[in-house]
Amino acid sequence: METKGFTQDGTVDLRGRPVLASRTGKWNACAFLVGYEAFERMAFYGIASNLVNYLTTQLHEDTVSSVRNVNSWSGSVWITPILGAYIADTYLGRFWTFTVSSLIYVMGMIMLTTAVSLKSLKPTCSNGICNKATTSQVAFFYISLYTIALGAGGTKPNISTFGADQFDDFNPHEKELKVSFFNWWMFSSFLGALFATLGLVYIQENLGWGLGYGVPTVGLLVSLLVFYLGTPIYRHKVRKTKSPARDLIQVPVTAFKNRKLQLPQNPCQLHEHEPQYYINSGKRQVHYTPIFRFLDKAAVKDGNSGRPPCTVTQVEGTKLVLGMMLIWLVTLVPSTIWAQINTLFVKQGTTMDRSLGSSFQIPAASLGSFVTLSMLISVPMYDRYFVPFMRRKTGNPRGITLLQRLGIGFVIQVIAIAIAYAVEVRRMHVIRVHQITGPKQIVPMNIFWLLPQYVLLGIADVFNAIGLLEFFYDQSPEDMQSLGTTFFTSGIGIGNFLNSFLVTMVDKLTDRGQHKSWIGDNLNDSHLDYYYGFLLVISTLNLGAFIWASSKYVYKRETKEVNEGCIEMESKALEISPLGLQV
Repeated sequence: METKGFTQDGTVDLRGRPVLASRTGKWNACAFLVGYEAFERMAFYGIASNLVNYLTTQLHEDTVSSVRNVNSWSGSVWITPILGAYIADTYLGRFWTFTVSSLIYVMGMIMLTTAVSLKSLKPTCSNGICNKATTSQVAFFYISLYTIALGAGGTKPNISTFGADQFDDFNPHEKELKVSFFNWWMFSSFLGALFATLGLVYIQENLGWGLGYGVPTVGLLVSLLVFYLGTPIYRHKVRKTKSPARDLIQVPVTAFKNRKLQLPQNPCQLHEHEPQYYINSGKRQVHYTPIFRFLDKAAVKDGNSGRPPCTVTQVEGTKLVLGMMLIWLVTLVPSTIWAQINTLFVKQGTTMDRSLGSSFQIPAASLGSFVTLSMLISVPMYDRYFVPFMRRKTGNPRGITLLQRLGIGFVIQVIAIAIAYAVEVRRMHVIRVHQITGPKQIVPMNIFWLLPQYVLLGIADVFNAIGLLEFFYDQSPEDMQSLGTTFFTSGIGIGNFLNSFLVTMVDKLTDRGQHKSWIGDNLNDSHLDYYYGFLLVISTLNLGAFIWASSKYVYKRETKEVNEGCIEMESKALEISPLGLQV
């Protein structure tokens, strides 16, 4: 087939027709997508950053319950993408899954804005005494929140991968552009988060919660209109497999059935299609790797069996998912550390001196804007200076490997939680000196003492959050890249659930007899420093686990035949570096 002028990766338009490389995709198409991402992040962080305060001041929940509920909702927002990605990869495709889910998301935002605006849906107060929220008020509020979580399930894993689809891996120039895509994609996300933590949080606490939620709702609607304006120039990946996740079941089952068969000495003797198959089908061939060898038996040729064995490419796809699961497990604790930003860090800030001038009070949740600011400054520096410098040193197009990037981020995060622990020890010392015991007494310690931990977590996120998103997209099997991206989102979700579990268990275990709870309603009479110390210990141990897991990981190596040439898509050395992070 003559492919001159068309994309080489087989992408098509919305009607299934081949697209011209010069008129579609690339940053021209992504420009229509980044606006949505900015407004969606503004909406999410506009809720998440200050939700713990809304629950305690408006719905009158206690500290532990509010932290648990914030984590449960945040966790759901990051877990539901598993369902959205499966639907996209198996049935609807990324564009249509995103379309349906974005409408659900907007509906949830409208419901939430209504819940915080109408007096009948909020608890009433009289003479400074507020009634508890009724069952119907609480139910409508949480139905609104979880409608947003359901909508996020279809938008979150598909909009970023749809953006990455706009770059042709077989075009050297576009492949180079794609290296920067995830950095600048997250940059737009950070812009939305910055406006939320600086502007929306202030609006919510000073001008009204209805206006604070109404602004991002309108912005989200406008960004969707902009997104659909770009429809003519979008590229769409063609599904080459009806059920991409089927291999994850078929390969282990076949390997178990063949467990008594002998593996050949040479891996080349395992079952694999001829190169012509990959030329005709447009699929990519994944090369053999010597890990998880028990799965290789699924590709053993057995002349007595009536059913053909799995191919090496199918087996390697399953190996990739197992390898990513190993890395995924060691991202859960870092996600738990990240969950502190919108929960305990905020509650901690409310106890401190937030005065700026004679009359202005900084909203405690606004300090989260420094996480975003440090990201916004760090992303261009990383992309424009760090990557070119390291590229000259290592010869790697990314500057450093994906796992090395994650490792640096995790180290910075350990330093951040160590500083958070030290600052809380200092706050407890000031409390003892001034004999502060009341829950609403302000500790004479400026809130900007918390600034270093926020800034460092922002810098860490440039390495580990963006690195994880790129890692799971890049290393996923070809037909499972939306589902693969959910490794990133689900890790954050499980991290939130894990934090909710830890907070609940620590509160129950420490609040016994004469002992004070580490995380009580009165943070001035608790031991939050002990909890931060506990997080420091487990994050340090987790860093060691990450170094071990990365030493076992082997990067994907795949090729695709294009016309008469063989293009190597990914080629990484299998040797292990002294640090355990592959070069």
